[in-house]
Amino acid sequence: MTVNKLAIIVLAAGQGTRMRSRLPKVLHPIAGRPLVGHVLTTATRLGADHIEVVVRHERDQVVAALTEAYPAAVFVDQDEIPGTGRAVQVAVEQLPADFDGDVLVLSGDCPLADADTLSAFVSEHRASGAPATLMTAVVDDPTGYGRVIRDVDGGVDRIVEQKDADADEAAVREINAGMYVFRAATLRTYLPEIGVDNAQGEMYLTDVPGLLRRDGDRVGASVVSDVTVTYGVNDRAQLALVGRLLNERIVRRWQLEGVTIIDPATTWIDDDATLAPDVTILPNTHILKATIIAEGAIIGPDTTLVDCEVGEDAIVRRTDATLAVIGAEATVGPFSFLRPGTVLGAKGKIGAYVETKNAEIGEGSKVPHLSYVGDATIGRGVNLGASTITANYDDVNKHRTVVEDEVHTGSHTTLVAPVRLGAGAKTGAGAVVRKDVPAGSLAMSVAPQRNIEGWVEKNRAGTGAADAAARSRVAE
Repeated sequence: MTVNKLAIIVLAAGQGTRMRSRLPKVLHPIAGRPLVGHVLTTATRLGADHIEVVVRHERDQVVAALTEAYPAAVFVDQDEIPGTGRAVQVAVEQLPADFDGDVLVLSGDCPLADADTLSAFVSEHRASGAPATLMTAVVDDPTGYGRVIRDVDGGVDRIVEQKDADADEAAVREINAGMYVFRAATLRTYLPEIGVDNAQGEMYLTDVPGLLRRDGDRVGASVVSDVTVTYGVNDRAQLALVGRLLNERIVRRWQLEGVTIIDPATTWIDDDATLAPDVTILPNTHILKATIIAEGAIIGPDTTLVDCEVGEDAIVRRTDATLAVIGAEATVGPFSFLRPGTVLGAKGKIGAYVETKNAEIGEGSKVPHLSYVGDATIGRGVNLGASTITANYDDVNKHRTVVEDEVHTGSHTTLVAPVRLGAGAKTGAGAVVRKDVPAGSLAMSVAPQRNIEGWVEKNRAGTGAADAAARSRVAE
């Protein structure tokens, strides 16, 4: 037998009715990936020669969600015969006929089984020489799990599923974790013998250990010290629990890498995010998907970054940003909304109550407050006054605004795209800019101010304003 060959079979065919969801159970996301995605990521890290995913319920949706991210995975369809035994059987049939290594069987709804744990599991199986090894755990409440029944010598005798267990068997606290390693030849020999004579009418993979014992073979068992690696997801409550446990792992990993996380309980970091040493994460912050944060940056509090890049020593607080790039030493927030395509240059600023979209904002430029900048190119050293707006949509098409270097706009300027402000240009307060502004020019929208004397007292008689105006007039 070639013991260094490994195939991994991931069981992802179940319907997951307890999730009460249109979304297949294995596609429910935690830490930036679907449940089964974490299992496939771990399988990839183990360097398996073959990775097979058994699918059935909503198979097209599952396959479409996973194919691009996991190109090495082969999807195998389970037929109408139910049960884990049948799922593994159809997968083994897809392996090369000459494959004689080990087969690691994993559940698509158990994302906490990490590569180190599984690698040790496979190594223990190989060292023992047993034809089959199952992962077990001792738990306080074994309800719902298959019980591991040992013989008088302490070896594994059989596995009894919950619905088939008698009172004594149901009281056993050692449970089957649903992860196994088999010799490929063992599966080819015994899977055809499995029947459906049980309470569920299913082909149980757990019947294989009993058949091995019948023939006098030994079945190994690896008891894990950390029972959480065995946790599966069957409903929304378990999804939340497993998500929290996975997040705790991720947060701790970054803390050990030199990231300061002030409040781990309110900090959520997806598995694909990357943080450099000396990053500081303040409370109530979510670092999601493939966000990258450079050294010395301070993120939070109350901030969500999705697929963003943050440069060295940048500060981002009370901000919601997606697919945005924030330059080194830039500042963002509070209460900023950065939509996809926002690129803020080094030492730039996006301030309070500012929304940006598809906007390139140059080095040292500032959008301090109360502004919308969409579909725009902003040069270096620009200052957009309070409430500057790019009017980029004409009810049919989006148009682009270009603001060249060192432009300063007055408060409440509206830039009606398409329009260009030349280098060094300025606008007066309240300007509505509909035409290009040459470099170094001042653009103004000027109308004579008209004061109508006595209007309030005449048209708002009896109001506080009218009374105040009258008193002021008498005082004069």
